[in-house]
Amino acid sequence: MADIFLLKDLNLNLTQRSIGTDKGLAKIGDSIVNLTYSVAKSMYLTRNNKNNKIIRTGKKVSKTILAEALKNANMKSFSKNRADAHDLADTVEAIIAYIWISEKMAIKEIIDFLLDSLTGDLYERHIEIESARIAFTKLLNHIKKFLPEN
Repeated sequence: MADIFLLKDLNLNLTQRSIGTDKGLAKIGDSIVNLTYSVAKSMYLTRNNKNNKIIRTGKKVSKTILAEALKNANMKSFSKNRADAHDLADTVEAIIAYIWISEKMAIKEIIDFLLDSLTGDLYERHIEIESARIAFTKLLNHIKKFLPEN
């Protein structure tokens, strides 16, 4: 990607915390997270629809889902000290933006990964929340190998 210059300053002192607390990355990641989840959910609902109807949905991922996924993936070291749910969600978004900008995963790969991880009746809100939490936890565990260890 020609936009690797977006990481030039970050790569000078690349750490878990420098990625996870970067507000600019979090803003980019917010869009990526919501886009990829919405497309994955739409594909999942369409694939599992008994009426052969195409379903499109735009869904924001809640900060609680992302915060719990970060904790479950044991990646709180990427966030700032005493981070609340909003800060932890921003950390997930920053990590996902970093992975995309640094060309470790493409948008389609993230969508496919989330799609393969979704389960259950996503029309039931409590089932969707649990399924999304598990899907994002799996995604974070998958991308750990692309991130600095310190």
